[in-house]
Amino acid sequence: MTDITSVLSENRVFPPPAGFSERAHLKSRDDYDKLCAEERANPEAYWSRLATEELHWNQPFHQTLEWKPPHARWFIGGRCNLSYECLDANLDQHADKCALRFEGEPGDTRNLTYRELHAEVCRVANGLKALGVTAGDRVGIYLPMVPEAVIAMLACARIGAVHSVVFGGFSAQALQERMNDAGARVLLTADGGWRKGAVVPLLANVRAAMAAGIPSLKDVVVLRRVSPQPLELEKPEVDWHTWVKTQGPECPPFWVDSEHPLFILYTSGSTGKPKGVLHATAGFGLWTKLTSRWVFDLRDTDVYWCTADVGWVTGHSYVTYGPLMNGVTVVMYEGAPTTPAPDRFWDIIERHHVSIFYTAPTAIRSFMRLGEEHPMKHDLSSLRLLGSVGEPINPQAWIWYRDTIGRGRCPIVDTWWQTETGGILISPLPGLTPTKPGSATLPLPGIHPEVLDTHGKPVPPGAGGKLFITKPWPSMLRTIWGDDERFTQTYFSEQPGLYFTGDGARRDNDGYFWVVGRVDDVVNVAGHRLGTAEVESALVSHLNVAEAAVVGRPDELKGTALVAFVTLKQGVNASDALKAELAMHVSREIGAIARPDEIRFSQALPKTRSGKIMRRLLRDVADGKVTTQDTTTLEDLSVLAALRQEDE
Repeated sequence: MTDITSVLSENRVFPPPAGFSERAHLKSRDDYDKLCAEERANPEAYWSRLATEELHWNQPFHQTLEWKPPHARWFIGGRCNLSYECLDANLDQHADKCALRFEGEPGDTRNLTYRELHAEVCRVANGLKALGVTAGDRVGIYLPMVPEAVIAMLACARIGAVHSVVFGGFSAQALQERMNDAGARVLLTADGGWRKGAVVPLLANVRAAMAAGIPSLKDVVVLRRVSPQPLELEKPEVDWHTWVKTQGPECPPFWVDSEHPLFILYTSGSTGKPKGVLHATAGFGLWTKLTSRWVFDLRDTDVYWCTADVGWVTGHSYVTYGPLMNGVTVVMYEGAPTTPAPDRFWDIIERHHVSIFYTAPTAIRSFMRLGEEHPMKHDLSSLRLLGSVGEPINPQAWIWYRDTIGRGRCPIVDTWWQTETGGILISPLPGLTPTKPGSATLPLPGIHPEVLDTHGKPVPPGAGGKLFITKPWPSMLRTIWGDDERFTQTYFSEQPGLYFTGDGARRDNDGYFWVVGRVDDVVNVAGHRLGTAEVESALVSHLNVAEAAVVGRPDELKGTALVAFVTLKQGVNASDALKAELAMHVSREIGAIARPDEIRFSQALPKTRSGKIMRRLLRDVADGKVTTQDTTTLEDLSVLAALRQEDE
């Protein structure tokens, strides 16, 4: 068998809260169906209407779409600017409204109104121009999660420069590799940032990367974040504060072509060099603005907090561009969720009156392990909507999130999308979609996903297959920077003309999508291809389990043996009896075929700073191999070392 067997069963359904639906932007299934019907009847007219209504065009577009698979061009001939959309377009109504509400890990705070944010962006934009940056030049951004990270992105967009944000947790080697691939002319960085009470040595990493060689880099601008004293800088370093102090607070936006590159964001694979995903201006702007409003039901009064770092695409789409284009107040937090105490997130929500909270399933499972007493001691009544992003959320975590954090009041939007898609493609709409724990539910209007078998044929409801998007959408990636052949091979060769997501999925009888994880994480067990995410969900549904990751190990008899790495809830003791109990629990939940062959207890699992479990590293541990793959995204190397020690 070459297609995916989906075995997870989940039948609970939660309708939208009546009060929420009454006030939502999209209130009923009729609203959804009308938009879908409009798009099906005339796709180009649909997208043209939305682009005309949502974006400010200095020069109108004359053609909605040119589609020559795998390349799309949207809103051809139009000229726009996303810094203008985020800032200038909000000055009439929201000039004195808080745009960014920042809290550093040490407890320092800073608020910027839309007027103040506009001025700061213009100063940095003028500073970049003073350094010789022009439209099309690449600017690297290697900053902690501070307002200057958002300011830097918007400043680049303002003058037509292409920003490439490198996550602050990456090493000097990873930074060098990305800056060389992008051909960055300027790098904006800081002396350091705070994480778990310690300083992340950003400037030291930059200097090491420069010593190793970044020939294109002419200037490095350094923000003082952690040092109490003025910095001793080396050529070609420039002090950020001195640099912007002499710049004026006005900088007219440079109106770029709709297809002008907005940013390059590098995604790591298990093999090969990182891929520089390229996104274009107008299509990305339109879709992130629309989806922010539709999915999060944004209102002027909202205080919105997405916990993602700007180094990931979620920080681009749903910390920076989407929310600010909708004129809401955005919360930014610099540090770790458990520093200085396990209730830091809930304390922030209470003090800042956060109304919309968007985080990752891994974070939710970590909070589950810490116990419900931490959120329960805080007033979370300001929350009205909860979101999930990053990977499939298992039903048990979904229920905990709903009951413990949302107190049963808040709809949950479990969003499916990728760096490459630019924005959310499959998600509940909180005013109208009945939700099922673990399902991303329905595609957004204008998005056309299909679950196909290896021959490119749709699979029947309930059957597993590969997830494709069959029609172009505005925020899709345009190419891989400098490697169009790899772009075509990676995303459009599986079924020519169709975008292959790399995910396995199934669709149920209601048309709801259930993503079962990366196809790379699908394992072949006795002739059945199983998505490991479903086995993980079954394990986490046990009352003693906080988190689980399941990988395959070669097995002569079965093809692949299932190895489960399990983190128990606090206070639960590991034992052979519990291993046997968990194996039986999986058998009862989804069948003997999914029963793990081996269960290993671990105090922690290897994760990236964005919260994703690095299953490729666990595969090496399970198979007894030495890891030769890139580990620069790993948050805590000691976790991997501990797993190997346990293996010995």
